[in-house]
Amino acid sequence: METEIARPVKTRHHIGQAISIRGLAADMKRANGFNAKIAVFLTNIVGSMWCAYVFAIIAFLGLRPALRPGGEGLIAWIAQTFLQLVLLSVIMVGQNVQSVASDVRSQHTYDDTVEILDRLNVHTAGGIKDLADRIDELEAKLPS
Repeated sequence: METEIARPVKTRHHIGQAISIRGLAADMKRANGFNAKIAVFLTNIVGSMWCAYVFAIIAFLGLRPALRPGGEGLIAWIAQTFLQLVLLSVIMVGQNVQSVASDVRSQHTYDDTVEILDRLNVHTAGGIKDLADRIDELEAKLPS
């Protein structure tokens, strides 16, 4: 008796919402204690693209004095001012987006696994063993 193999489950590819200032109030409510609330607030503010834009403006305001004779020079300005100010926020934003995307991928993998197991009527450890036994039987029938 041949067992029909269920068609593959189509995975869902969605990009989760990136962390934004809109979610700041909810994040602060989840934090316990005054210091934790301040830390969450500052992390969310500094880890936003708006803060990166503000830092870039501040850095460019310091460019003219850096280029004057006796100033720190262009290379030092780039390394000490622009990169440190702007990239801090940009890196934090990137890490937040990657973290959210990873969480979304994990949830979709879990949802897909549950859907596959539901289609195969596998709900218990014994059911999983039965599924593994069926796979072994099918593999044994394949030509070597």
